[in-house]
Amino acid sequence: MKVLLIGSGGREHALAWKLAQSPRLTELFAAPGNPGIADHATLVPIGIDDHEGLLAFCRGHAIDFVVVGPEAPLVAGLADQLRAEGFAVFGPSAAAAQLEGSKGFTKDVCARYDIPTGAYQRFNNAPKAKAYVRAQGAPIVIKADGLAAGKGVTVAMTIDEALSAIDDCFEGAFGAAGAEVVVEAFLDGEEASFFCLSDGKTLLPLATAQDHKRVGDGDTGPNTGGMGAYSPAPVMTADMVERTMKEIIEPTMRGMAEMGMPFSGVFFAGLMITAKGPELIEYNVRFGDPECQVLMMRLKSDLLEILHAAATGRLDEVSAEWHDDTALTVVLASKGYPGSFEKNTPIRALPEASDGAKVFHAGTAIKDGQLVATGGRVLNATALGTTVADAQKAAYALVDQVSWDNGFCRRDIGWRAIGRDKG
Repeated sequence: MKVLLIGSGGREHALAWKLAQSPRLTELFAAPGNPGIADHATLVPIGIDDHEGLLAFCRGHAIDFVVVGPEAPLVAGLADQLRAEGFAVFGPSAAAAQLEGSKGFTKDVCARYDIPTGAYQRFNNAPKAKAYVRAQGAPIVIKADGLAAGKGVTVAMTIDEALSAIDDCFEGAFGAAGAEVVVEAFLDGEEASFFCLSDGKTLLPLATAQDHKRVGDGDTGPNTGGMGAYSPAPVMTADMVERTMKEIIEPTMRGMAEMGMPFSGVFFAGLMITAKGPELIEYNVRFGDPECQVLMMRLKSDLLEILHAAATGRLDEVSAEWHDDTALTVVLASKGYPGSFEKNTPIRALPEASDGAKVFHAGTAIKDGQLVATGGRVLNATALGTTVADAQKAAYALVDQVSWDNGFCRRDIGWRAIGRDKG
């Protein structure tokens, strides 16, 4: 099978690494890819927003299957365009991708199908949003409605912080994503990520993970796209997974089909495990980044086979097997992230991959023969271990072998699970 993978981040490097292991793969291309992905795929210099260029490449190279990594091209309708020309695609239609493209849309779906989530209101102007916040009080959550690269959410602990977040949205801090704002109730509990494949009529639960959104140790500082993750998440017990499927994922799949926008791809449910059980914080319609890295490290099954089954309505024919070990990934980011940071800083050395330990490339490039950091989140040091503490130790051993002066990371990824083990 000739496969085109679209994207250039750490998530896509993990997908490329896993896809390359499939006996069904004959050739793997990646557009635009990164230097790490180049170890597993032929890189194609086409941007993720160049839909015509991607279509022309698929036609010219008789591509059998397209895997779309990031959310933006899905929300922009790339999967629809590819399917219209007869290509099998992993990723939802533009209509179904609204689950990530519009937080308000998702909240409306939850209300319509009685899916547990925080109470909310949608606003298209600041004065009304602020009046609602003052009436509700803090803590409260402010979300830019559209895509904001994981940064459009503020968990405001004070009224002033909430008002300031509303101003940020309407004054353009998140571009068009902030034209509408969702204000929702603060949910108290422990966050977890749950991943489940769907072909529109069948569901295949994958695995759980826990992300670390804030930039600093001890979950301090501003939100980021994610500073590290581990899988499985201990808070997601078998009972909690069963409830998540029954109360959240299944009604969403049925509801989307009923609304005329059947969902094909991966449901990535951001959950809050509250005293009442699992509640939906938000949906993403692609694999998480950095959660994908830990999922791929634990996956035993042939990734190509299960993604292709999801894309072609055959999910009932496959299963997913997992290593019992914990996988943990640490994000190395450019100093200054999530604010401004220097680009093209040299990365002088990376550790060799070994069995159960690998550094995935996220924001890297080759300039004048030198590996350089081009993004905010740059590398993902990822390792397996029999416990979270073992996986943490192995991942930080990788981190300490990276020679990059402009990098930094959190030193406490996995702290919550390790504390639970000790407790």
